[in-house]
Order: sequence, then C-alpha cells, then structure tokens
Amino acid sequence: MTSRVQNMTEGKPLRLILFFALPLMIGNAFQQLYTLVDTMVVGQALGVNALAALGAADWTNWMVLGIIQGFSQGFSIKMAHDFGAKDYRELRRTVANAAVLAAVLAVILLFAGQCLLRPLLGLLQTPDSIMGDALLYLRILFAGIPVVMAYNVLASILRAFGDSKTPLYAMLLASGINIALDLVFVLVFHWGIAGAAAATIFAQACSGVFCFRGIRRIEFLSLSRADFRISRSLCLYLMKLGFPMAFQNGVIAIGGMIVQFVVNGYGVLFIAGFTATNKLYGVLEIAATSFGYAMVTYVGQNLGAGKISRISRGMRAALVTAIATSVVIGAAMLLFGKMLLSLFISGTAEEIEAALAIAYHYLAVMSVCLPVLYILHVTRSALQGMGDTLLPMVSGIAEFVMRTGTAILLPLLVGEAGIFYAEVLAWLGADLILIPSYLIRMRRLRRELSAA
Repeated sequence: MTSRVQNMTEGKPLRLILFFALPLMIGNAFQQLYTLVDTMVVGQALGVNALAALGAADWTNWMVLGIIQGFSQGFSIKMAHDFGAKDYRELRRTVANAAVLAAVLAVILLFAGQCLLRPLLGLLQTPDSIMGDALLYLRILFAGIPVVMAYNVLASILRAFGDSKTPLYAMLLASGINIALDLVFVLVFHWGIAGAAAATIFAQACSGVFCFRGIRRIEFLSLSRADFRISRSLCLYLMKLGFPMAFQNGVIAIGGMIVQFVVNGYGVLFIAGFTATNKLYGVLEIAATSFGYAMVTYVGQNLGAGKISRISRGMRAALVTAIATSVVIGAAMLLFGKMLLSLFISGTAEEIEAALAIAYHYLAVMSVCLPVLYILHVTRSALQGMGDTLLPMVSGIAEFVMRTGTAILLPLLVGEAGIFYAEVLAWLGADLILIPSYLIRMRRLRRELSAA
C-alpha cells in the first residue's frame, strides 16, 4: 500500500500531475455515472415532478457537501506540506487533530442541516408539488453527513500523500454499489426518491471503509494515542486553512440557491430542464476538479520541500493540459449533449420537447465557455496548495456576486434564457481575482527564496 504514496517533489511535473489526475478523473467519472443513474432512474421511473424535486434539492445538498469538502481539503494542505518536508512526526499529529476536528464538525452540520432544511426549502420558493419529495430526499442525505465527512477526510489524507489510486478504487466500489442499490430500491422495492438517497449514503459508507483500510497500511502513518492529544495552535491553523475553503464553497452554494430561487419561479418544466443540465455539470467539471486536486498536492509538497521553481513549471503544464481537455469535453457535449439530456426527461411529448430545449441551451452555453472553468480550478488549487486559502475565498465571493447579479438582472433584459449565463460569468469573475493573485503570490515566494 505504501508504494501508492507519490513524492511529487522529484520528476517531470507534467507526468506527475497527469498520473495523479488520471485516476481521479476515472473515479470522478464513475461518481458522475452513479449520479446520472440516480437522475435517470428517478426521472424515468418517477416522472418530471420527481426530477424537479432532485433539482430543488441540488444546491442545498451541494452547500453541505461543499463545506465538508472545503474543510477536508484545507486540512490536507498542512498534511501535504508536512509530507513534502518529510516531517512524519508532525504529519501524524496533523492527521490525528484533523480527524478530531472533522468529527466535531460533522455533528454540528448534522444537527444544523436537519433543523434548517424546511425553512431553507421554503425560502427558495420550492413549489408545493415537489416540496415533500425534496425534503425527504435531503433529510436522508443529511442523516449521512458523518459518513460523507469520513470519506472526504480519508480521501483527502491519501491525496495529500500523492495517492490518487486508492480513492479511485473506493469510488469504483461506491459506483457499483450505488447503481445496483438504485435499481433495487427504486424499481424493485418502490421506495421512490428515498431509495435513491439511501443508495447514495450506503455507497459512500463503503468507499469510506475502503479508504480507511488503505490508510491503516501506510507505515509512516501509524498513529498513537499521543498523536490525538489536542494541540490548540495546530487546530487553529487547520481551521485557518479549512474555514476559508468551506466558507468559499458555502458562499458559492448560496449563490446557486439564489439561482435556484429564480428558476423555481419559472415552473416545473423549466426546473426539470435546468436540473437535467446540472446533472451533466459534473461531467463538464470532471477533469477540472481532478487537475485541481493534483495541483493542491503538487504545489503543497513542493512548497514544503522549498522547490519554488517546480511550482511554476507544474502550473504551466497543468494550464495547457487543462485547457486542451476542456475544449475536447466541450465539443463532445455540443455533439452528444442532446442525446444524453433526453435520458433524464420523461413525460408527454410536449413536456419532453420543452424541457429538452431548455436543457440543451443551458448546456451549450457552458460547453463553449468551459476553458474559463478549467483555468479557475487549476489557479485556485495552486493558491490553496501554497497555503493561501483567503484569496480563493475572495474569488468565491466574486463568483457569488456575478452569479446572483446575473441571475436576478439579466433575465429582466433578455428573458428566462439570461439565467443560463449566470454560471459562466461567475467563473469569469473568479478568474479575474485568481490569476493576478497567483502571479503576485509567486513573485513573493521567489523574493522570500532569494532572501533566504
């Protein structure tokens, strides 16, 4: 198992980044596969209203998931620095204290989520016809928050050490289990939308157990009771890294909720079409998030080792590769997107035609502008790998302003289709913050290295 740990401070940057990112892309592909199967099963077996209920629940679920991922990724930055510096004693303390913090945060999110669900869905003007299904779906998903936190923290620990293969195998396992349970719970047991949610939580639990077994086999990470002794300064530093990332994801999700609020006012068919495209959003983003995880680990390890010039080389290689990848994915979506979208939508011929037209228009806008999103992920992750989580948080606020401003104002000028541009303009707003921030941060690191 230790052989899967990857030292990214030596070797060709492009090769290291690609070999790290590829397993994550495959894992993300399978994660998206079971998300798509969720949507297909619900949309085809339960109808347009059930599909709209999933859409109404999307951003609320994403907000909690984004907060969990933000803390997990933030904690892993310190682990990557310790690993790059080969300070294994400090690394064990970091992992143990991060685990304690994650457990506390999971309990807080569990209770807060269950208490705030109904008021939040009401605030978003969720239509009465889908309120019950959306609420039931989210209550079950939120009951599994500790499971989701455990998986994300464990996978982040492995990625910090350059191990992207164990999370891949965990995701393959989860995908197979989720797809099988979706079919059984919804089509055989007739549990409806609750069955889709239960399948997701059970699959996440299995992937978490798989990652835990992988971590137990890493020799230098054999934790003792002393490692779990809470260090106030260490916990504060971990929260300093994790909180801005969690806040950033939360703010982005709130912007998404405001967009959903606007969409909910356009009726069930518009919600269904919008939801169908949002389910393909993960496919559009599949390689971007993988390059992002790779850059956090690559930059974090090289910063810990004091190899600043390698960060620049890796950044150039990652940007070129990411942009080329985004062009390929965008072109594929333009060619085959309508066929994929039709798999999610059922109903009368008129309902299918109307929802499909809405969905494809939205998908085409995002596909054409996809390179902007890929630049965002690579640049933001490079900054985070340097331990700078504040400027990425500012970029998240810029996303919020652009997304909500566009969603509220542009439809007044050009009609309902104006809301399709909210996502793209949000990406652009973040890039305008991130690119100068990265250049300034690198200049500062070079000055510090010269002075040293």
